[in-house]
Order: sequence, then C-alpha cells, then structure tokens
Amino acid sequence: MAMGLFRVCLVVVTAIINHPLLFPRENATVPENEEEIIRKMQAHQEKLQLEQLRLEEEVARLAAEKEALEQVAEEGRQQNETRVAWDLWSTLCMILFLMIEVWRQDHQEGPSPECLGGEEDELPGLGGAPLQGLTLPNKATLGHFYERCIRGATADAARTREFLEGFVDDLLEALRSLCNRDTDMEVEDFIGVDSMYENWQVDRPLLCHLFVPFTPPEPYRFHPELWCSGRSVPLDRQGYGQIKVVRADGDTLSCICGKTKLGEDMLCLLHGRNSMAPPCGDMENLLCATDSLYLDTMQVMKWFQTALTRAWKGIAHKYEFDLAFGQLDSPGSLKIKFRSGKFMPFNLIPVIQCDDSDLYFVSHLPREPSEGTPASSTDWLLSFAVYERHFLRTTLKALPEGACHLSCLQIASFLLSKQSRLTGPSGLSSYHLKTALLHLLLLRQAADWKAGQLDARLHELLCFLEKSLLEKKLHHFFIGNRKVPEAMGLPEAVLRAEPLNLFRPFVLQQSLYRKTLDSFYEMLKNAPALISEYSLHVPSDQPTPKS
Repeated sequence: MAMGLFRVCLVVVTAIINHPLLFPRENATVPENEEEIIRKMQAHQEKLQLEQLRLEEEVARLAAEKEALEQVAEEGRQQNETRVAWDLWSTLCMILFLMIEVWRQDHQEGPSPECLGGEEDELPGLGGAPLQGLTLPNKATLGHFYERCIRGATADAARTREFLEGFVDDLLEALRSLCNRDTDMEVEDFIGVDSMYENWQVDRPLLCHLFVPFTPPEPYRFHPELWCSGRSVPLDRQGYGQIKVVRADGDTLSCICGKTKLGEDMLCLLHGRNSMAPPCGDMENLLCATDSLYLDTMQVMKWFQTALTRAWKGIAHKYEFDLAFGQLDSPGSLKIKFRSGKFMPFNLIPVIQCDDSDLYFVSHLPREPSEGTPASSTDWLLSFAVYERHFLRTTLKALPEGACHLSCLQIASFLLSKQSRLTGPSGLSSYHLKTALLHLLLLRQAADWKAGQLDARLHELLCFLEKSLLEKKLHHFFIGNRKVPEAMGLPEAVLRAEPLNLFRPFVLQQSLYRKTLDSFYEMLKNAPALISEYSLHVPSDQPTPKS
C-alpha cells in the first residue's frame, strides 16, 4: 500500500512540475522569433538579390567593354592590313609607271606616226586635221620663193661674216694689249656660232653671234658646276650652272700661310710676300659675287663692256665708222654705224669653257626669253651652240647633194619672223625651230632630205612643232638624248641627265601658251599669202628650182 501511495504521489508531483502555468516552457516564444528571423532572412535575401543584379550588370558592362575593345582592335588590324595592301599597291603602281616612262623615253621620244607619215607622207590628224587643215604653198611656189628671197641672204651672210671677223680680230687684239696678264682676265679667240655660221640666217638685219672665251689670271682657274652634277636645283634652273674660282694648285702645298695670319715680322719662305693668296674679300677683283667664290654675271658684264670701250678708243682712228653698244641688258651687243646711215649689229658674248668640252657658259643669250632670266647673278646658262654647229656639219656629209633641211629651217624661220612683226613676239623662237629640225634629222633617213621633198619636209617640221606645242613638251636635243652619236663627244654627265623640256614655261604660264598657240596657227594661216607676196607668179606645173 505504501508502494501504491508512493506511486500516486510521484504521479501528482510530476503533473505539478509539468503544468504549463507553473513552469512555462523555454520555447514558448519561438513563433514570434521565427517571424522576425523570416523577415530578416527575407530582407537579407532581397539584399542578396540586389547585389546579384548589380554584379550581373557589372559583369555585363565589363563584357560589353571587352567586346568593344576587341572590335576596335579588330578594326585597327583590318585598317593596318588595308594600309599595308594600299602601300604595296601604290608602290607597284609607281614602279609600273616608272617602267612605262623609261620605255616611252627610250622608244617614243620622236614624233608619233601622225607626224612622220609613211612613204607618201600622209599626216593623219593630231586629235583632228594636222595644222588645223591649213595648207602650205605647193612645191613650185616654195622653190621659187627660196631662190628669190632666201638664197640671196645666204650670199650676203658670207660677206658680212668676213667683214666682222676681221674687225673683231683687231678689236680683241687691242683689248689684249691693254690687259695685265698677271692681274686681268685673259681673252681668247672668238668662236662663230648660231644661224650665221650654220648657213640658215634669213632675218634682216643679218646678225653675227661670236663667243669670246676668257680665263682667269694665274694661279686661278674656273671650276664649273653643272646643274646635273649632284646639286639640288629647281626645275627652272636646269640647264644652268655655277662657276667657282679656285686656285690652280688646289692648295696642295704643305704651307699654312694662306690659312693662318702671319705676324708682320714673319715671312713665308715658300711663297714670299708677293705670292700669298688674297683674302676672300679681294675675290671681287676676280669678278666674283660679294662674299662668294662664284663668278658673277653682272661683274663680268661690267668688266667686258669697260674692256671693249677701252679697246675701241685705241683703234677708232683706223676706221671710218662708229662703234656703239646696242642693248643695255646684253654685255656684248654692239652696232657698227656707217657714215651713210646704215648699221651692222653683232654680238660679242663673253663665255667660259666647260672643262675640255665644247660646252660654254654664257651670261646672257639674245634669244633667251625674258621669263627665263636667272634667279641669281651666279647662275650661268649652258650653251650647246658649238655642238649644234658640229652636228649640222657632220650630218650634211651624209645627206644628198642639195639637201633641203636648211631650206626648211630658213622658210619656217622667215614665216616666224614676219609673224612676230605682225602680232608681236611669242614664246616660240627660231631656236625651237632648229631644235625640232635636229630631232627630225635623227629620225629621218638621209634620202628623205632630197631637194625635191622640200614641201613634204617643211610640212613635217611644222607638224612636229604643232604636236610639241599641243603636248607642251619639246626636249632639248642634246641633254639626256641617248640617240646623239657618240662621235659628238658630249660629256657623260649631260648624256645621263634627265631630258630638259624647252616648253616648260608653257606649263606654268597659260597666257603665254595661249598667245603662242594662237600666233602659231595665225602664222600658218598667213603663210600662203605671205609667200606669194614675196614671190613672183609661178605656174603650178613648173619644176622646182634646184637648191
């Protein structure tokens, strides 16, 4: 019973202990804590979602930037590839262009088939009818015109040359007698050049051109520097050169008296006092430009005019005429005035020989256009006049007897001279006519220059000139012309030089070009009437007089 009572008491105590009102359980607040935790978890989840969105946006932005950078790099690579390909293509085009230009100059320097024609001298148009369809007088009229108006001028030229050569010899001898060989320039014998000595002068009054070479006193010498000798020169200075005055010994002596200022009480035992080199300031005594070692054209002009004046005063009493200077801008333009009122002009041109060749530097040429005046007084024009005379003489030996090449040049020069008097001078000169003839002499066979083909060759010469005018290109006959015979003995530097375009001023001066072209066609238009006016009537069936 006691055991039963104990069990009842244990049950009652246990019930009391476990009653919720007496001892509340510890987890009685769980529901409220779970809701707060859930809210916090939801808020944290929302923050995590926002952060995830931000990170996704950042990753997307970085990916976009990376893609953009890759695209830019790709475009840059493509541009580099394109640039390399373009540079390669440009280089290939330039090489191809140079090859074509070299081929053209080697094989197509002469007139095109339009101008040369065939056996019957057919001349298809140069973009139209040749010479604008204008016709020249027939063979009989040209032959009679030549006999009546031009052949007589050739005979007069011989008499004029003979008279002037004797007078100029006397004048230069008087000049030498007045010069001090130790300090003055030494004047050499004259050289006859140009149309009077090539037998094609037709313009009146007859005009002789005489070169007068001169050299410096010892111990100096002239050292020419061509434009094609490696110097960098503008295009309009091609064909010019400079002349440096140097000591003949080249300062090779092992003495320093010319390089060091010696004291007043010191004497050079090698040279002495009187043989020392003059200072640079005294170079003006050698006709050099101020503070320069290069020969000055203006100084030479003044010296030459002064020397000629003194020489004439010494011999004037021997002659029954007066001598006066002609053009002020030409150092040797002289004029003999006879008491009868007649006069005889001629040109004495001071020149300097280029090394041992037949090239000569001239300070001025009467035919030199005004737009081509030297930019510097130390620029000297290179003249090929002696080579031109030699070439014509050499060519004449291979041509048939009575060849018409000079007759063509004389008639063309006559027409140009008359046209210049009608409309004024243009950019075309008789030197251009001669240059065109020299090119044709190389291109044509010797048999093509028979006297009976005067009309055909004159037509061809004018056609060649028209083509050159339309293309604004007429190459100098000698400079860069590899077809010139080696027997001419041209300097190698001249043969290797780039061809010189004598019509380059037409490219730069449109007004001059237009005036020249209009004057040329006007000359062709007036040619038949002009030739007929200077000729007697000749029947069309009359044979051509032999020249």
